[in-house]
Amino acid sequence: MAEAHQAVGFQFTVRPDGVDLKLSQEVIKNIYLSGVTAWKKRAIQFKSLVKMFSGRRPLLYSFQASLPRLPVPSVDDTIHRYLESVRPLLDSKQFNQMEILANDFKNSKAAQLQRYLILKSWWATNYVSDWWEEYIYLRGRSPIMVNSNFYIMDLLYVTPTHRQAARAGNVVHAMLQYRRKLERGEHAPLRAVGTVPMCSTQMERMFNTTRIPGIETDIVQHLTDRKHLIVYHKGRFFQLWLYTGGRHLLPSELETQFQRILNDTSEPQQGELKLAALTAGNRVPWARTRIKYFSQGVNKVSLDAIESASFFLTLDDEPQGYDPAKTRSLDSYAKSLLHGKCYDRWFDKSFNLISYPNGKMGINAEHSWADAPIVGHMWEFVLSTDCFHLGYTEEGHCKGDVNKGLPYPTRLQWQIPKECQDAIESSYLLAKQIADDVDFHGCLFTEFGKGLIKKCRTSPDAFIQLALQLAQFRDQGEFCLTYESSMTRMFRDGRTETVRSCTSEAVAFVRAMEDAGATNAQRLALFRKAADKHQNMYRLAMTGSGIDRHLFCLYIMSKYLCVDSPFLEKVLSEPWKLSTSQTPQQQLNLVDINKFPKYVGAGGGFGPVADDGYGVSYIIVGENLITFHISSKFSSPDTDSYRFGQHIWKAMLDIQALFKSDNDKKVVEHAKHAQVENGKKHI
Repeated sequence: MAEAHQAVGFQFTVRPDGVDLKLSQEVIKNIYLSGVTAWKKRAIQFKSLVKMFSGRRPLLYSFQASLPRLPVPSVDDTIHRYLESVRPLLDSKQFNQMEILANDFKNSKAAQLQRYLILKSWWATNYVSDWWEEYIYLRGRSPIMVNSNFYIMDLLYVTPTHRQAARAGNVVHAMLQYRRKLERGEHAPLRAVGTVPMCSTQMERMFNTTRIPGIETDIVQHLTDRKHLIVYHKGRFFQLWLYTGGRHLLPSELETQFQRILNDTSEPQQGELKLAALTAGNRVPWARTRIKYFSQGVNKVSLDAIESASFFLTLDDEPQGYDPAKTRSLDSYAKSLLHGKCYDRWFDKSFNLISYPNGKMGINAEHSWADAPIVGHMWEFVLSTDCFHLGYTEEGHCKGDVNKGLPYPTRLQWQIPKECQDAIESSYLLAKQIADDVDFHGCLFTEFGKGLIKKCRTSPDAFIQLALQLAQFRDQGEFCLTYESSMTRMFRDGRTETVRSCTSEAVAFVRAMEDAGATNAQRLALFRKAADKHQNMYRLAMTGSGIDRHLFCLYIMSKYLCVDSPFLEKVLSEPWKLSTSQTPQQQLNLVDINKFPKYVGAGGGFGPVADDGYGVSYIIVGENLITFHISSKFSSPDTDSYRFGQHIWKAMLDIQALFKSDNDKKVVEHAKHAQVENGKKHI
């Protein structure tokens, strides 16, 4: 979701000690380390496969070893497709200059960089993913709150219980069930379009994982077999054990423990209230503060407890969720999940589970370890297990006997001096400035959904992307470089690729929509051409023929080799003013939404990507609902998230009208034909 922000904003800090004209030791060392990491992963997966072959049905990692490597595209293809993608955004002079830069790169420096990439692709399981994690995420020194982390919402219309402790009890227990199945490899293999196996390695770091701040780069720390949870409530941190007698705590036992925390009236210790704001500010101050004040004594013990926890739970004290009776309730809910109060989420954890006093839930996820569909897969399982398998009593409590003999959750202890408190306050003030600038709008489009779009014989994603192009032009009066996230998980260790949605075909369609002289037949023909183009580009991105990850890796290689490339510098500095992402529904078998139409998720979103642009996430739910999550910045005089939502709404209806007009025309023609045939019979 949020990778576009990082892809534009990252700064390269690799400094090779020296470069041999024939062979860069730094490059070879990096390629070697990539391969070592890849082989370690293979060893772990092999152990899982040994267990799986003893069973009959395919399990999570059953197809992992058979997945192909991500291919390195040819330089010619990548440059050709790149120039094609920027053609509608540049005038003739600008485009000619870009062609000169591209051809100069292709004819001089590209071959050397490409050779090293191919070498890396032979040795490592994926020539992109380790660099993507390191340079797009872990080397970023700006705050990850809003800029990188993303959120996922609860069920849109249904709240299974309004008891906060009970809902948290069921959800946490469902997460433990998911983790146990994950550790045993018992989840069904992930498949694209229901048939093609997809890579599952991102799922390995879902639990017991924390991003650890560093001076130049962060690291992702993943531990195994951690059996406790950290809970934050009203400025206090509690440690809660998730197992008793060798088993998971039952939902009713978890409810009891969470209620004990809610009932606790003790005050925060000095400096404890806003401590988590350190994870919301700049990374270097956090890294230095961590070394200076959290490397020994009770502070180290408590920080270790947080960083090694299964995950982080916040018991919030302000109700949230979608309420049709309250204006912009979805907007408030999204901002709460995205940044909260800037000190009540531990933004470095792989994910934060957020519980509200009205029973609503949600997730804030750190982005470096995995992409949104991975967290979404877990959340789908959790929500269906909560509602359809665990359930609640008539009074809204978790089912099962109450066990009052469990040891109480324990408070983490801190000794935070004044200098450390000042560092916490500085991080908080910066984070609050970022959070206050987020302009969010949630748009529930209910006029039609996937059902009607498919009747129009077009891809729902292409339909929406073209609507976004039309909305963007109406909102800004110009076209812009547009980022749509696609996945490359049909390849081993694959993550994402970019679909550049603002094509020449899309521009022609939008201009026709705004041209009063164009007929609907002309507009519809241009729409179909643009939709076909979009579908083809999406297909190329998924099958390893995208251009942006290839260009990114060529750029990284150029930095290792100290090769200056004005072309690559230009490409990697281009702003994505419109960044988009679709939240996929992956396990449609878990809930029959035809039978339970109210049990639909609301999807999730991410913060604004550019200072003067929009971030748009959308989820197509069932046949008659599309939810848009729109973000921008209040500080930009050119953007307004609510206004953009209205443009999207109108664009969707205007495109639908083209098909309605076409259908009406066909009905009339059919009626005329029938009338003529009827007349012939009478003659």
